[in-house]
Amino acid sequence: MKDSSGWEAPSQSATSDQEIVISRSIDAPRDLVFEAFTKVRHLSQWWGPEGFTTTTRSFEFRVDGVWDFVMHGPDGTDYPEWITWTELTPPMRIAMLHGEYRGDPNAFESVLTFETDGEATLIEMRTVFPTKELRDEAIEKFGAIEGGRQTLGNLAAYVATITGTEAAR
Repeated sequence: MKDSSGWEAPSQSATSDQEIVISRSIDAPRDLVFEAFTKVRHLSQWWGPEGFTTTTRSFEFRVDGVWDFVMHGPDGTDYPEWITWTELTPPMRIAMLHGEYRGDPNAFESVLTFETDGEATLIEMRTVFPTKELRDEAIEKFGAIEGGRQTLGNLAAYVATITGTEAAR
């Protein structure tokens, strides 16, 4: 169920103690929202929490392709990141393995789904960590829930600049 800010209530699953689930309704067509995840020229404009910027070292959007990048925190800290795309079903679903480097034993899996909701798109980001402890650390040490919400908020704001809508609500 969507609240007035565009956020959705998460659903439960068998691995819920290892998961973070964040959903948001974005006032834009599904194809455009999906494209914002598939082209590096878009990703570099919005990826990450508020105040972060992204420098891409390499980007290959295909199954088994890699996005190797650095997120730059507002305090000047650099965070190396590595994503391998594991499933692509345009324009409905993206699955990926996300860590700090290739072979990272603490890498987590994320599945993003894009559903048409009238003129809007409902995006759900479901992230499953290898253990409950790693999920808890991501929440407590790195602010993963708020960071995820900010990232989807940045996506909504970016898409609004393309469509001229109020998608950032």
